[in-house]
Amino acid sequence: METTEQINKPLEKVRDMIEDIRIAMMTTLDEQGNLVSRPMAALQVDEDGTVWFFTKRSSPKVDQLEQNGHRVNLAFAAVSDASYVSVSGQAQEVEDQAKVNELWNPQAKAWFPEGKDDPELTLLKVHIDMAEYWNASDSRMIRLIQQATAAITGNPPKMGENKKVYN
Repeated sequence: METTEQINKPLEKVRDMIEDIRIAMMTTLDEQGNLVSRPMAALQVDEDGTVWFFTKRSSPKVDQLEQNGHRVNLAFAAVSDASYVSVSGQAQEVEDQAKVNELWNPQAKAWFPEGKDDPELTLLKVHIDMAEYWNASDSRMIRLIQQATAAITGNPPKMGENKKVYN
């Protein structure tokens, strides 16, 4: 039987990868049914698999979430070390000044000129339902050699760890 620590280990790996990469492409569904993605900075990933973002209250994504069941995908990619995470989850707009104060950072002022009290500032929290990650354990040079070998031999390269995590 698995212990709680063993069960939470894959989610911990996902959290660590997201915190290292930080920038996600958040995908929502627009009014015409088109998938729409935009870059978003992940501010924090909680132990329970909640990812926090700042956004503008008047942003189209806030309306899109309301109209389309709050479903989102977050795609994180760190090409330099071949680390990738795809998250499927539920997003929710949250009004919580204490959380805004906790997560506030100087870079946010570029988007919210009035600071923490900017009337356009709101939080989005995304609860991870499922995540899939790919993480290459070898150096870039080794990965290139593995890819070249695969092209010659016709055998797929072993490019590291790939796992689905359900929360």
